[in-house]
Amino acid sequence: MWPQPWNKSRSSSFSCSSFKDIQTLFLDEPSATTKSKPSIFHRVTLANSLLRAWSTHPKLASRAAEDAPRASPPHPPPSIPRSEQRVVVYFTSLRVVRATFEDCKTVRSILRGFRVALDERDVSMDSGFLAELRRVMGRKSGLTLPRVFINGRYVGGAEEVRWLHENGELRKLLEGLPAADSHLRACHVCDDHRFVLCGECSGARKVYAEKGGFKTCAACNESGLIRCISCTC
Repeated sequence: MWPQPWNKSRSSSFSCSSFKDIQTLFLDEPSATTKSKPSIFHRVTLANSLLRAWSTHPKLASRAAEDAPRASPPHPPPSIPRSEQRVVVYFTSLRVVRATFEDCKTVRSILRGFRVALDERDVSMDSGFLAELRRVMGRKSGLTLPRVFINGRYVGGAEEVRWLHENGELRKLLEGLPAADSHLRACHVCDDHRFVLCGECSGARKVYAEKGGFKTCAACNESGLIRCISCTC
């Protein structure tokens, strides 16, 4: 008897739809003891609870207050000495920078129109004025001119003075200040330069002493000049 041929239509007892199903057979079942991660809402609630408990605890709250950075006290507005009951203007008479020179000229003209006591301090004639301004403003560089102080308080520069003048606020700031003695005529001593030659050294910056010889004059500035006592406030 001849062997029966292989029947291709016979179905196998084992069937699998894909290789992915085979891999799932070898995977371990998830353990029932595995804990799920807490949700964001749960974490936020827990953090708020901890913060409330921490803030109400007296020792922790006091320690946090000590460790917290202390706010620095507000800086008072800059003021300068010998500026009460007058207007002080720091300016330059040099024409090196045209815009700066024009600003200084405009501000001086505006303030002179109010006929109040005006103390004009030319930094180009005396470096001591520039050092004084830097000390008051707390800056060693980047200072622009002019700078105006009214009754000891800082007002601003050319832009601020123009704005105050156009809006009528400058007149209010100048109320109560003493009037200038000579606002219509130039000083007969210095011709409104505010400086004269030093009488001790005649502008040479050197004086002779019998014991020490020639010494630097202590009465004048680096240019051999002193402030005019006739027109200076």
